[in-house]
Formats: sequence, C-alpha cells, structure tokens
Amino acid sequence: MTEVLRRFEAHAADEDRKATHEVYGESFEDAAFAFIERWRPAADDQGEIEVQLTDCESGERQCFRLDLVGGEAGLCD
Repeated sequence: MTEVLRRFEAHAADEDRKATHEVYGESFEDAAFAFIERWRPAADDQGEIEVQLTDCESGERQCFRLDLVGGEAGLCD
C-alpha cells in the first residue's frame, strides 16, 4: 500500500507564525513529529512541545502536545 503524504504548515505554539515551516506527513500527528525532528524547537519544563499545524490543502488546523521523553502525542487542551 502506498502512503499518501500531505503537506502541512507547522510552528511551535509559543513561536511567532513567522517561524512556520512546511512539513509532510501521513497525518497531523505524523507531521507534528516530523516538524520537531527537523527544527527541534525548545521544550517546556515538562519536556513537551505544542505544535500548531495547518493542512495546506483543506485549511484544517490542529494542535498537538508532544511528550519528548515518552514519545506520546495528544491534542492540545
């Protein structure tokens, strides 16, 4: 089965939108991890990063909170 990569714009939630980068992923969560792997934004005191993502085709937006220690992801509150 061929994976379909989608194009997203992503930036750390605590950074200005000028720090937005283009990333590709199969899903929002996949793109969030691709963003932190490539641009390595600073984590908070708990070792977590919030990433704001926009699907470039649909315009849909989501925010993920990524735990860098445990490798877990969940939607932002």
